[in-house]
Amino acid sequence: MKKEEKSQFIDTLTEDLKKFNNFYIADIGDLTVEKTSTLRRLCFKKNVKLKVVKNTLLKKALDRIGGDEVYSALYPILKGNTSLMFSESLNDPAKVIKEFRKKNKKPILKGAFVQECCYVGDNQLDSLVSIKGKKELIGDIIGLLQSPAKNVISALQSGGNKLSGIVKTLSEKSE
Repeated sequence: MKKEEKSQFIDTLTEDLKKFNNFYIADIGDLTVEKTSTLRRLCFKKNVKLKVVKNTLLKKALDRIGGDEVYSALYPILKGNTSLMFSESLNDPAKVIKEFRKKNKKPILKGAFVQECCYVGDNQLDSLVSIKGKKELIGDIIGLLQSPAKNVISALQSGGNKLSGIVKTLSEKSE
């Protein structure tokens, strides 16, 4: 790769890192062409962008957007085969990795930068899968807010049926 091409690749990578703000670093080395194609198709279905990168170019792109203060925990894992996974959703790349690993040994999660936090190591995969996005949290909050209101309405409706039954029974007794 020529110096101009490297510079252009770093610029493109920097734009992707800024655009998505959350990314996963994985090792997909040693996958056959067929399995790599299958992984790419799965990523496409889940709206995850998969990009194979060189470690030095990724480090330079990270330096441009945040440097040591933000990404220093990720620098030691930039060795060997490296690919980036981007998505609008916080946990879709983690779900893709977990789903693909049901039948394969790779991809191995090397690290991730999600919600301004660094996660290092494959042991973080389950934690990343369980992260809830903004829409999911809003749905949970709405569900929690609706629950007490539904209980009150239900109690009032059932109470009304009981009350009318009591009144009807009392009216029949006095005759």
